[in-house]
Amino acid sequence: MTPEKKNQRRLRNLALLSLLLLLVGGTFAFQAFNQRAINDRIRENIPGGRVHDYYNRDTENKDVFVENYGNVPLMARIRLSEFMEKRSVGDTDFTPIVNNTIRDQVDTWTVMRPSENNLNIRVDDSAAFNTYSNLTFGWSRSGQDAPWFMPTFNRDNQDLMTAAAGHARDWITSTATDGVTDGATHPGVGTDAYWSSGDSFDNSGPVWPGEEVTHDAAQNLQQERAPMTISQWAALPNNLKVGNFWVIDHQTGWAYWANQLQAGETTSYLLDAAQMTAAANNIPGEYYYGIHVDGQLISPDRINDFLAADGSFTHHDDLSDFLTAVQNGSIDNNWGNPGPEENVQPDQINFSLMAPGTIFTMANERYRYLENMGNSNHMIIREDAIRHARFHNQDTFNNTWYGNLDPAVQAMVQPVADHFDTGSVALEGLTWSDNSAVNIPTNLHEFPAVDEDITQVDPSGTPRAFSLSMADVIRIFADRGSRTISVPRTAFWMLRTPAAPGNGWLISMGGWFTGDLADTWGGSAGGTRPALIVRQ
Repeated sequence: MTPEKKNQRRLRNLALLSLLLLLVGGTFAFQAFNQRAINDRIRENIPGGRVHDYYNRDTENKDVFVENYGNVPLMARIRLSEFMEKRSVGDTDFTPIVNNTIRDQVDTWTVMRPSENNLNIRVDDSAAFNTYSNLTFGWSRSGQDAPWFMPTFNRDNQDLMTAAAGHARDWITSTATDGVTDGATHPGVGTDAYWSSGDSFDNSGPVWPGEEVTHDAAQNLQQERAPMTISQWAALPNNLKVGNFWVIDHQTGWAYWANQLQAGETTSYLLDAAQMTAAANNIPGEYYYGIHVDGQLISPDRINDFLAADGSFTHHDDLSDFLTAVQNGSIDNNWGNPGPEENVQPDQINFSLMAPGTIFTMANERYRYLENMGNSNHMIIREDAIRHARFHNQDTFNNTWYGNLDPAVQAMVQPVADHFDTGSVALEGLTWSDNSAVNIPTNLHEFPAVDEDITQVDPSGTPRAFSLSMADVIRIFADRGSRTISVPRTAFWMLRTPAAPGNGWLISMGGWFTGDLADTWGGSAGGTRPALIVRQ
């Protein structure tokens, strides 16, 4: 700005100040009638999920997973069935390797059932496929984040079509079983890592079934542990029994996602590859091999649908406990406490019996239980982020939210410090653990102000809501597990800890990030996630 413009601006400001002084220096009459405000909203709960099947017969890649494109949580299960037949040179007819199975009738195909303690060994009729086909369960790449996919364009929740890409064929659009006919319903060629960060696809036309819009590639959830049988699940510590991984009931072949799939989330891979063995490739003649993918999705209040009779199969005895744990958000929440969908008052909850990560609804607000702090104090956090808050004004949003809480909830809230000494730490100053599922800084002690910013009850402070610190999150991660403070991946949420100048720490997609603190940062993609310490 030139000196002349600076002087002009200064003169203008002085003139405005002089006018203001004249206005406030005299007498005046004032009235303010009917200052009014309304805060309301209308929200339609729309469930919607899609099974994705990306397959390429040339590379033998096969990715099977489930996307929740709606705005309410879902529970998901998938069952795989296999069929194979072969024909020797000179023979006219094919012979199936499992009797009474027919290529064109997928309901006769053999349900993939693993042994009780090893997913890689099939049993009973399914054992016939061990010789010819190797299935790779789960997705794990050393040093790599979760894979990327293209979200479905088909958001009609009454349409049972799958998102089949490459050589995969949706059963509704193509019932052919000739190994050649096309039946894809989704972009991509089905090869491994076809989609990556920054990719997009314009479905104008439409090219594929669904909306004529452009979607950006999104990321699957990182699997917290490899797929396992339900017997292996039963042996896990209770605080690890709900999370982002697949559990297969080896008695029925159904594979269940071990967590509620929140709005906007997409599971990790149940299946990553289906590779033929040398024995198959050495068959003197020809063979046909196929996998049928059956996916089922329910709302969490309908777990009895998954417990219904299943033909000649018998559900595992632990399935009911498993489904109840997923429904409640914790295996330990079935002690007389209400389920996550029940809207109750504080006196209907026993916090001392809750396990970290338990989801509950109290006085019209959805929370997640974080920890028992001792002395009858418990830390809880709002389950979703309050959108549009920014780093510099998140306390304002927290205070407004707290002011609107039910008085019975406010009466339980313990005081915390009126001001937190947060310190700051830049991304470049930290080293990180190797466990990507709960990746945490290992040298925070080198930044004492940040490391010591732990939220505690402070009798000299004020009962209020607060944002967690980086040290809070690291402590809860280390003590309770990553799923304890997870949040629907449609929203990042801010911490109170600053990073480098002009940046603050936030959590998104289950990982740590730094974000610009300018007014443009924040919005509908995320915000603040207020926490409380309550005493019971």
